[in-house]
This record gives sequence, C-alpha cells and structure tokens, in this order.
Amino acid sequence: METVFIKEIEERLAVLQENILKMFIAENEDFKKLVSGMDIKDLGDIAADDVMCRKLEALNQHETNRLRRIEAALARLKNGRYGLCLSCGKKIPKDRLRAIPYAVRCIECKTGEESNRKKRA
Repeated sequence: METVFIKEIEERLAVLQENILKMFIAENEDFKKLVSGMDIKDLGDIAADDVMCRKLEALNQHETNRLRRIEAALARLKNGRYGLCLSCGKKIPKDRLRAIPYAVRCIECKTGEESNRKKRA
C-alpha cells in the first residue's frame, strides 16, 4: 500500500486509540467520584446502581475489544500485513479501511461470515 494511505490510517488508528483511552480514564474518575460520594442506600437504589454498573461493564468490554482490534491493526501496519483479508488474503478495499480502519476481512468474507453466523443461530 502507498505510504500516504498508510500514514493516514496510522494517524486515524492512533486517534481512535487515544479517544478510547481518554474515555476509560474519564469513566474511571467518574466512578471514583460516584463511589466516594455514596451513602447508605435502599435496595431499589442498589439494584439500579447494579444495572448501571453492568451496562457500563458491557460498554467497557465492547470498547476494550475495539481497542484490541485497533492495536492489532497498528501491529499489522508495522509488519506489512495491514489491509490483507485474514480469510482470503486479498487486499481489503481502501474505502472499507477508511470506514473501519481495524477491519480484518474484505466485504465478501465478512458478509459470508455473518451469513454463516445467522444460519447457525
């Protein structure tokens, strides 16, 4: 792939990575403030807090997975494997990589993967 495109994607991935890390830091500080300001609550408040915590955990897990995909994409950039489909080995179109810079499959393979998943469900 051309150097200009690689630089563009590398910068984009770095920004995405930084944004996720900043979000984790902000959430952690908010969580610390929330916990330090807690008083004795009734069971309804505890249950509501538990639901909120579970939602935050799910969101954080999603963002953690996304961060791993971004870091893997940065590693592929360094080792020269970026932009190649993990399933078929063909080049992933630049438009797809611009839309999802951590994509690991071309559109055809991703569509096939999703179709197979739906058939099994």
